[in-house]
Amino acid sequence: MSVQELSQFSPLQSLDEWEDDLLRRYPEPGTIAKEKSVEAFRNYEAPARDSVREFYKLNHQYQTFDFVMQKREEFLSFDRKVMTVWEAFDFLNQLVDDSDPDTDLSQFQHLLQTSEAVRADGHPDWMVLAGLMHDMGKVLCLFGEPQWAVVGDTFPVGCAYSDKIVYHEFFKNNPDFENEKYNTKFGIYAPNCGLRNVHMSWGHDEYIYAMMKDYLPEPALYMLRYHSFYAQHREGAYDHLMDEHDHKMFAWVRLFNSYDLYSKSPTPPDWNKLQPYYEELVNKYLPKTLRF
Repeated sequence: MSVQELSQFSPLQSLDEWEDDLLRRYPEPGTIAKEKSVEAFRNYEAPARDSVREFYKLNHQYQTFDFVMQKREEFLSFDRKVMTVWEAFDFLNQLVDDSDPDTDLSQFQHLLQTSEAVRADGHPDWMVLAGLMHDMGKVLCLFGEPQWAVVGDTFPVGCAYSDKIVYHEFFKNNPDFENEKYNTKFGIYAPNCGLRNVHMSWGHDEYIYAMMKDYLPEPALYMLRYHSFYAQHREGAYDHLMDEHDHKMFAWVRLFNSYDLYSKSPTPPDWNKLQPYYEELVNKYLPKTLRF
């Protein structure tokens, strides 16, 4: 299945288009990007693509509290496929968009670039594995889910939508925007209740977190679950829901985010050289097969 054959509610030409938009919104110099200059990440003059705006218009209209509850029930039973990790990567690679002029790398190669950047800086091996797995949840597109229910910045549902969320003006079309149960600062939550008690918008972050929660240490799980929660780890918009433990764990999320954003390169990793390391790493932490 190609990206172009996905749902009509999929305005992006490529799932990478959302990530490219993140680079424009959150430019950051550093040493992680080996083959792009700092100036390439600071392209402020490039206008936001209409497709990205349309994507967020759909995302913000349909990501309601009830929608999230429905998708959790639908997908977190993990009853669609059983695959090894490597079979799952082959499955994920079907999302390569042949019409994308910016990259001809597979989803797996992008994930390898992230994990290799983490490994090169000497971080724990469980963080390397988090880098390898963090976008695995995009397989949701191959189960028929539209893009706006798979990628995009994530945010809490069940309380007021922060004006720090990208394109927050589109929330006016969301039924929860006028719902008195959900449209106050705390909504259904208690002050500083902790993110473990907060429901996030549905997408690949929540899906892969739920899949990995029995296998990886807590900092890795925070990375997986909140790596798209830009309103918090970039803007601090939901401090009122977070507890002290969340704030400590978000140091890991912010660290991981730099590798997620700035490790993309046109040069593919050499899988023949890397394969023994990653096979050993996967065998260390994960079972022989995973349920999807």
